[in-house]
Amino acid sequence: MSLPPPRLKTAASATALGFPEAAIEPARARMAVGTAGDSASAAALARLDQAVRELKAASIEPMLQNAVAAIRNEDAKAAGEWAIKALEMDEKNGVGWYLLAIAREKAGDFANSVRAYEMALGLLPDQAEIANDMGRLAYRMGMKETAEKLFAHYLRRYPQSYEAANNLACAIRDQNRFDEAVEVLKPAIMGKPDDPLLWNTLGSVIAEQSDPEGAITFFNEALRWDPGFVKARYNRGNALLAIGQMEGALADCQAALDAAIIPSERMMMQLARSTIRICLGDLGGGWDDYEARLDPQFADVTNFMCDQPRWEPGSDLAGKRLVIIGEQGLGDEVLFANLIPDVLADLGPEGRLAIAVEPRLVSLFQRAFPTAEVGPHATYRIDGHTVRGAPFLADPDAFDLWTPLASLLRGYRRSVEAYPDRERFMRADPERVAYWKGVLAEAPAGAKVGILWKSLVSTGARHRFFAPFEEWEAVLKTPGITFVNLQYGVSDEEVAFAAAEWGVNIWTPPGIDLKDDLDDLAALTCALDLVLAPSNATSNIAAACGAPVWIISVPGAWSRLGTERLPWYPQARVFLPPGFGDWLPVMDEIAQALTQAFPTGT
Repeated sequence: MSLPPPRLKTAASATALGFPEAAIEPARARMAVGTAGDSASAAALARLDQAVRELKAASIEPMLQNAVAAIRNEDAKAAGEWAIKALEMDEKNGVGWYLLAIAREKAGDFANSVRAYEMALGLLPDQAEIANDMGRLAYRMGMKETAEKLFAHYLRRYPQSYEAANNLACAIRDQNRFDEAVEVLKPAIMGKPDDPLLWNTLGSVIAEQSDPEGAITFFNEALRWDPGFVKARYNRGNALLAIGQMEGALADCQAALDAAIIPSERMMMQLARSTIRICLGDLGGGWDDYEARLDPQFADVTNFMCDQPRWEPGSDLAGKRLVIIGEQGLGDEVLFANLIPDVLADLGPEGRLAIAVEPRLVSLFQRAFPTAEVGPHATYRIDGHTVRGAPFLADPDAFDLWTPLASLLRGYRRSVEAYPDRERFMRADPERVAYWKGVLAEAPAGAKVGILWKSLVSTGARHRFFAPFEEWEAVLKTPGITFVNLQYGVSDEEVAFAAAEWGVNIWTPPGIDLKDDLDDLAALTCALDLVLAPSNATSNIAAACGAPVWIISVPGAWSRLGTERLPWYPQARVFLPPGFGDWLPVMDEIAQALTQAFPTGT
């Protein structure tokens, strides 16, 4: 039997052991619409009881019965031990492998659980329930394509299973194939229109397509059939948050949290409550709730390779040695760096600071915080778990404390008033700023306004933060301005569209990698007259470096901290649409503001 890997002390040891590098998404409260069913449900254990009794293997039957009993008593460790004892006597026993798979899944050892499920399915190919259980585990591990195949296998065996249809729709939805997910759900809902689970999942599909108001209709339908359905209540709260109805969102989220039983769901709901509380201006409570992202029960938790004690609010940092590890998205690492000057002041001249950040940010952070040791963090997938460390540290034991970057907010930013009025907290390379000023002088005449308009993240929920390019017409037709393309990724189609349809030439700066050369990007933004963009990595870098920035925000944006501005960046101006997805009025407002700010185009 293979055992879980040893606890790893550093990211360097993960590399040595051959674990693959991984990218992580920012921790966020997702819709509560995961797969349904439980490999250790009463019905599932009853089937296993029957399967054990039907075995013609008297020598191992008592061991397997003990394994079933241990799972029923939620003792995953004992269940695994009994299953292993049985398999040591008969390694071809499919029921033994099935029980071991369930035990290892319940113990959080997903990699060994998958291997055990594979063995069980190979030995018991007619047991479609194994495919369904394995599909739920694959889904939990982020293996959505594999999960889809396993759920489809189970649904073919049991075409009337509404649970199977729900699970398959979830796997398809998470691959952004929304129309297909709806087509899977339609016959299931027609066959069982009183099933709140199916209505809830349909609502999630609509929400992922950036239609929270439409999604609320289906969450309401789920709650009509089951007023106590916790997941639908929570999901409706998230949809209300998206359209800016904060009080209703908090009421729904709190009600769901009060009734939730499953620990992973409680952590997800606490994370959602953190966003709502921050949007309502309760920063202290919001940042406290935000710690849910680090709870082992949180499904998307990132584990950190640090043996030192964690920093806690109120810790005396004077003269201490502290490691800060960046987290969340690239833009968030820049945003949260707002508080590093405060940390350095508390460490004092005798203190020592190390900062691990996204590799593309290293040079920018080194220039901003020259007294700190700055290097890249590294992230790995180890047996189905996400693990992050700071491999550049030669001697991690030389530090007294460590903390994830965002956790510092609990101690330093518990109110809007705690945000300092700093001109900037990062610094672009002055030589490169001068270089770009020279390049921009050779560009077409007029004020130079850098723009971005989309995200490379393809999920529908993410797109709600970005106005469709077609809505930019009024802005881009503002006379006397040269719009400079800051859009990373492929932008040729939109640039060609603007030229052909509106007669607007968006000028692309030569010789810069807008996606990966973030240090030079910072210099370019500081050479421009203005940066106009939604909140993303580029606009955060520009604002942190003190560039003039206009941010196109949305209802329910937590980064405004319950205000109409961005306290992180005092110089930034915020433009907010009057309602969810109502982009034309705010684009007209921006066009008028540009005309006022640059009346002659210079």
